[in-house]
Amino acid sequence: MATKQTVRCPNCGTLAERSYTHKITQTQCHRCDYLMITCSVTGKVVEAYAPGLSLRC
Repeated sequence: MATKQTVRCPNCGTLAERSYTHKITQTQCHRCDYLMITCSVTGKVVEAYAPGLSLRC
């Protein structure tokens, strides 16, 4: 069973949706197409997509 909450998108600042399922946290924004899926146990990123953000090394 997933628990959902409304949060601010870290990419564009509009309202986004965060859902928690068994060991997975998913944050997505339908306005800017931001997506972040992480493991709730380890904190490691499983999948991420954030248009408009550049990589910094």
